[in-house]
Amino acid sequence: MWIHPEEVLLAGALWVSERANPFFVLQRRRGHGRGGGLSGLLVGTLDVVLDSSARVAPYRILLQTADSQIYWNIACGSSRKEITEHWDWLEANLLQTISIFDNDEDITTFVKGKISGIIAEENRLKPGEEHEEDSGKFREAELKMRKLFGMPEEEKLVNYYSCSYWKGRVPRQGWLYLSVNHLCFYSFLLGKEVTLVVPWTEVTRLEKNATLLFPESVRVSTRDTEHFFSMFLNINDTFKLMEQLANIAMRQLLDNEAFAADLSLPKPSKTLKNVSALKRDLDARAKNERYRAMFRLTQEERLDGHTDCTLWTPFAKMHVVGQLFISNNYICFSSKEEDLCQLIIPLREVSIVEKADSSSVLPCPVSISTKNKMNFLFANLKDRDFLVQRISDFLQRTPDSSWGDTNPLSQISHSVCPSQLSVQKARHYHPGLPTAIQGLLQLYHRDDPEDLGPKAKMKEESWNIHFLEFGRGVCMYRTSRTRELVLNGIPERLRGELWLLFSGAQNEMATHPGYYGELVEQAMGLCSLATEEIERDLHRSMPEHRAFQNEMGIAALRRVLTAYAHRNPGIGYCQAMNIVTSVLLLYCTEEEAFWLLVALCERMLPDYYNTRVVGALVDQGVFEELTRSFLPLLYEHMQELGVISTISLSWFLTLFLSVMPFDSAVLLVDCFFYEGIKVIFQVALAVLHDNMDALLSCSDEGEAMTILGRYLDNVVNKQTVAPPIPHPHAQLTSGDEPSPEIDVFDLIKSSYEKFGSLRSDVIEQMRFKQRLKVIQSLEDTAKRSVVRAMMTESAFSIEELEELYCLFKSKHMTSCYWGSSSSAAERHDPSLPYLEQYRIDPLQFRQLFVSLAPWVCGGHNPTLSARLFRLLDQNQDGLVNFKEFITGLSEPRLQPQITNHSEAWPNRLTPDLWSVLEVKDYRYYLRMWAKEKETKRETIKDLPRMNQEQFIELCKTLYNMFSEEALEQQLYHAIATVASLLLRIGEVGKKFNNGTKKRETTPQTSLSAQTLPHSPQGEEEGPGHGASGESEVCRALADAQLEVVAPQMSDEETKDDASVSSYSVVSAGSLQCEDIAEDTVLIRGGEQRQGSVLDTDWSITFEQVLASMLTEPPLVDYFERKRDIQAKMAACKAQRAGPISGSRFSGKTE
Repeated sequence: MWIHPEEVLLAGALWVSERANPFFVLQRRRGHGRGGGLSGLLVGTLDVVLDSSARVAPYRILLQTADSQIYWNIACGSSRKEITEHWDWLEANLLQTISIFDNDEDITTFVKGKISGIIAEENRLKPGEEHEEDSGKFREAELKMRKLFGMPEEEKLVNYYSCSYWKGRVPRQGWLYLSVNHLCFYSFLLGKEVTLVVPWTEVTRLEKNATLLFPESVRVSTRDTEHFFSMFLNINDTFKLMEQLANIAMRQLLDNEAFAADLSLPKPSKTLKNVSALKRDLDARAKNERYRAMFRLTQEERLDGHTDCTLWTPFAKMHVVGQLFISNNYICFSSKEEDLCQLIIPLREVSIVEKADSSSVLPCPVSISTKNKMNFLFANLKDRDFLVQRISDFLQRTPDSSWGDTNPLSQISHSVCPSQLSVQKARHYHPGLPTAIQGLLQLYHRDDPEDLGPKAKMKEESWNIHFLEFGRGVCMYRTSRTRELVLNGIPERLRGELWLLFSGAQNEMATHPGYYGELVEQAMGLCSLATEEIERDLHRSMPEHRAFQNEMGIAALRRVLTAYAHRNPGIGYCQAMNIVTSVLLLYCTEEEAFWLLVALCERMLPDYYNTRVVGALVDQGVFEELTRSFLPLLYEHMQELGVISTISLSWFLTLFLSVMPFDSAVLLVDCFFYEGIKVIFQVALAVLHDNMDALLSCSDEGEAMTILGRYLDNVVNKQTVAPPIPHPHAQLTSGDEPSPEIDVFDLIKSSYEKFGSLRSDVIEQMRFKQRLKVIQSLEDTAKRSVVRAMMTESAFSIEELEELYCLFKSKHMTSCYWGSSSSAAERHDPSLPYLEQYRIDPLQFRQLFVSLAPWVCGGHNPTLSARLFRLLDQNQDGLVNFKEFITGLSEPRLQPQITNHSEAWPNRLTPDLWSVLEVKDYRYYLRMWAKEKETKRETIKDLPRMNQEQFIELCKTLYNMFSEEALEQQLYHAIATVASLLLRIGEVGKKFNNGTKKRETTPQTSLSAQTLPHSPQGEEEGPGHGASGESEVCRALADAQLEVVAPQMSDEETKDDASVSSYSVVSAGSLQCEDIAEDTVLIRGGEQRQGSVLDTDWSITFEQVLASMLTEPPLVDYFERKRDIQAKMAACKAQRAGPISGSRFSGKTE
């Protein structure tokens, strides 16, 4: 490629000149290409060890002048072809022009200007902007990666690092390339090359550790081996990027959405040296995720920037040091000291942003006022003018909201006209519903709302004082005092409001007015698997509570769950969602409960409620790791009993609501909405700690479960004045002796005292580690399920099926992230059985067929693979799943493989059967219907008869299969004998079937393009090998008098006749078989050719084909010979990465 001219002082060092003229020199790097000797080995080693591995291309062109000692590098190339094209262009376009210049400086200036103009024009014509952002050095590194590992252009390099790869006990210095889908390493030291390619989807463990053998290294584990990398310049940055890429790969295994690029990532305004635009986008994505998690914001929020500042806190009368964050819809502040102060200001609430007067005490202040009369003063801002301008820009894009900081539904409900009431009542959800105005607990309160008890009144008074001091609503100051009040329990009247506030659901509800109502109208009445499961679980949701013992509560729960299943079909409905949602409905209106459920499922408990409860399994692994760290003795004993995995899933999925009395568990929900998942881990550890002695003395799992069940049943809320709600679980675990009661406030306090050191960022780090383990474990489970299901239906062993599944899945994944004719969503449907989830198209099928087919078919492989694909693709969607793939690979059936017969199965419900059904009772009808529904196993007797057209196709297919076989001639002779025999059998069968019945002669139909099967694109066959063998087949067909033989044509006529039907050629025994073209069906001018007639009465059965083949030993030996697929799979697995027509990636070092 052309490069901006660079000075070169020593043109001969490490380079060999290959071409030269008075002005330009073409050079090759020593150590590249042929020859080189010891100096070439040394230069090659230096190129890998030093940064020149990425910077220096193997070819370059220099500009030189006679009087100057300085050379200018104007072009470089990764191949001889590329650099030669540039050289030819220079000789054709510049050499004659610059020869007329008198001054060398003019020559240099002219050439440099010309090259710069070419580069500018190339950049202008490029469709994407991201290429212009990348520095030249990085682009060269990306080209080198693609060349070294055979990657296509779709594979994007994220970053590359110099490091050592430990092969045994010997470190190999080289370069680590991290692309979107692969981890690659290359080293070349003194002639020894090491190449490593590991797909991120195969990584099972990724950790940074420091040992005596591997000081400060990164360990990358797969199912088969471990790889160690060390001696990084900045190991922390490298490891964070590796974590992020592995996390993206795990998301790809979970769902299809991860394959879609996030086009809304922010682009930095300044290009950083040697860092790709993709790397900066991934860094921005990581910052966005941290920002959204910190302030509980929606997935659409994008961080624009952050800066250090101070915030004036009127409640403490002091300036708090922290960071100010600006995004497209929010201004947020977080103090550097944890829990000191946090603030979220939605831009929809902002009324005024202005620069205040600066002073020595308050430099560069900015004042922000909100619609509810709150004022916030930020100071010590480095670039105040730019900050105010950015906020103003975002404010102009923010739609004006008249709701302020109140619930939009409350205003709608009061503005309903009586005339509209009848129209609204026809809807499933309308503001006039009782559950649209208040929570179920207020509708079915167990006591007089005035009789709250002294402690409840004190709580409410404490919160009212807090609101006066710290503000109320979304702009409230959140401090350590707020946390103390939450840990002491939120009053029932304020619970719904504060849950919305702390979870971030209030922001989402305020920006989507009317969304829930429309969703309910769309979802209600639709029937799906999710709605069936919802109906089944509705009456199991807190059946002991009055609110769910009548239709009002059940209907509200149905609407919320159905609306969410319609909003997020990827999750739909999962057991435990009904329990959590029923609790939300007690304290919130329907719309508020819906948005709280959205916050839970999509932000606070990610992946908890999908079909495989991956998030809960991940947190179960985190909990086991925390138990091992904090309670090591108990961990060992619990692992032996297998208790942790049993208890933790139910604890986490329902937030203790299903295992603890309601009045106690709801206090944990209070803490959860404020603190997040951290408080659930703390309480779970505290429960184990309190029962440690009893658990250590347990001898089996049942005893341990009973101990923990009794303990949780006796966790009580002593501050409540209402009678306790009966807990069904308590009746199952109650023993003879009453267990001592545990105050839930003491349990929460104890969890903070003993395990309060837990940090959210540490939990997220542990979650990543466990996510790799859990998802790969689920993939292994899926593989075992597939293998078990296919064992009885295929001739392969367990090990072979596992390897084939890995190859098939790898081909599926490769096609997803390197593009194909169909999208990833069409290829992967997680709702299907494991056997049918992954699918490949004809292109990937052909690649696997060529690599794994049991027969060596030479140049006919594409034709045979296309025919087999058509056979296996029963639903004709252009994709085959693993079950169909294995069926075709292990049990190929010849007749369907070569025919496109259209015989339909006879209708089983004949008029006679209907007459029987009319007189029988319904039970007989049900038995017959069930029998009809049973899938009948297909046998060779069920196959339809084969006509002449299909028989000719069979002969051609066998000819293709025998190509390039060692016993090719014997096989051709055998199949010619069989073909002759079958033709005569068909003739005899035709006479036998006709019998003595006199048959009217009908004119035979000429074979035209409309009656013949069209060959799909890519199935054309050229002249094959073994023409004499096919001639035998042709002669056999002709000798059997398939039809009247056409007069012999001359060689010239045969060569020029492009319209002869393949069937005509086959039947004409005098013609050479080299003229046969695959499915040539055109007839010139629509004229009927002589000799293109098929006998429509002729047919044979599969049993006759099989019996005839069994008479020829060469054919029997060919089809019964055991093929070694292990060697084929090993070769396929060991192939390096290639373009989309290549094979599977391998993590194997060479």
